[in-house]
Amino acid sequence: MRVMGVDPGLTRCGLALIETAPGRAVTALDVDVVRTTADEPLERRLRAVHAVADEWMAVHHPDVVAIERVFAQNQVSTAMGTAQAAGVVALAAAYRDIPVAFHTPSEVKAAITGSGRADKKQMTLMITRILGLQKPPSPADAADALALAVCHSWRAPMQGRVSALDAQVSRSRAGFEAKVAAARATAAADHDRGRATTVDQERARAAARGMARTKGVRW
Repeated sequence: MRVMGVDPGLTRCGLALIETAPGRAVTALDVDVVRTTADEPLERRLRAVHAVADEWMAVHHPDVVAIERVFAQNQVSTAMGTAQAAGVVALAAAYRDIPVAFHTPSEVKAAITGSGRADKKQMTLMITRILGLQKPPSPADAADALALAVCHSWRAPMQGRVSALDAQVSRSRAGFEAKVAAARATAAADHDRGRATTVDQERARAAARGMARTKGVRW
């Protein structure tokens, strides 16, 4: 499976491509950083990010695109720009019918280092070791994009198993609820038949009493 990792941003947008093998083996195939300057109009910056991301997808044919999920930060404008960059990359993937997965920074850190609070230095060190790189990827956006791709490649099988288990539980619950509903319906029908039988019996007794009175028989 080929996974394209994206560390979104307007000033720097990290792109990475890895290939997975059985187990947890991963190989880095390519890495790049898209750069735009703050003095450019927003629409041109987004167009540049979209164009490079789309070209990557056309050349590398990833099976899935893993993008960092953006959270509000202290600098709202920075968070908005990051979210916009993530959006145009997701759009490029959607036009090519490539699935998109989003992972939070803490999920990526936990997958790569075992701690959701790891700093960038620890992340860069671990991703260099995991991928067997001769030198740490630079800048940090490149390392983050690689980490996102590796994170998804390791989490996807587990998420798939969890989804399959959830589906199985849902089917079992639906079957159980259907059986309960059928049992209740049967019980209600039996109850109604029982009431009808009782009413018929009472009517028969009443009719018998009437006939007996007519003949002078006392009950």
